[in-house]
Amino acid sequence: MKKLIAKMFNKKASNPKNKPDEIIKNLKIFSGQHIADIGSGGGYFSFRFAKLVGNKGKVYSIDTNKDLLELISNNGKQQEQSNIITILATEKNIPLPEGAIDLIFMRNVYHHLQNRIDYVKKLKKMLKSNGKVVIIEYKKKDRSFGFHRPSGHYVIPEVIIREMETAGYQVEKQHFFLPEQSFTVFSLHK
Repeated sequence: MKKLIAKMFNKKASNPKNKPDEIIKNLKIFSGQHIADIGSGGGYFSFRFAKLVGNKGKVYSIDTNKDLLELISNNGKQQEQSNIITILATEKNIPLPEGAIDLIFMRNVYHHLQNRIDYVKKLKKMLKSNGKVVIIEYKKKDRSFGFHRPSGHYVIPEVIIREMETAGYQVEKQHFFLPEQSFTVFSLHK
């Protein structure tokens, strides 16, 4: 069952319609970086990040589902990706090293957070001074096209920006190429 769930998450993340290559390109990841993939699911982005950061970098694959993390860990061993560290987290506790993270990546996770402002405030101490937080989140769909997100499975970009600014971040860049999601890069407020 857990393999099926991981496969489903990875299939959706890798679907060309969801533009994973463009996402990666716009993140500007380089060798040696430390990346936190919060809500890593099946690990699709964690594995892509691990290849980009190389042996000198680290990817923290973080999720609340220990079965998915076990799969990522096992796949990492099979693929000889020793730079992926799996972390079981709760909303109240994300055990990451302070001041060590270059990029925090959250894709389709923000709407799951209960106390979003408090949560992202906690992340600030884990970032390097020039660190970034990337939030890719579903947008509300127009019902006139016959489909809309279930209640609570999206957060409109204006709310994300307002909450992140309240937590002490500023918008660094917004990307508009994703058909169903917003893509915003935040940095620490200077």
